Amino acid sequence: MSTEAEVRRKITLTQDDETDWWTAVDEETGVASQGETRHEALENLDEAVELTQEVEEEMEDAPEPSVPWFDNDE
Repeated sequence: MSTEAEVRRKITLTQDDETDWWTAVDEETGVASQGETRHEALENLDEAVELTQEVEEEMEDAPEPSVPWFDNDE
């Protein structure tokens, strides 16, 4: 029995005809990554999605910037 929760994502995998490198795109988040093999592209995508989620969570806690020069009160 696995202790990790199963995560399902729609992923598009394509191979470049010229370089033979693989590109993996998470369709829900729009995050993309690549690798020399399908396996490497998918591993890199997992890491990229995880890092993107971490940054998004950090940004939720960030205060709104104070930029009075952008106020259009004229």
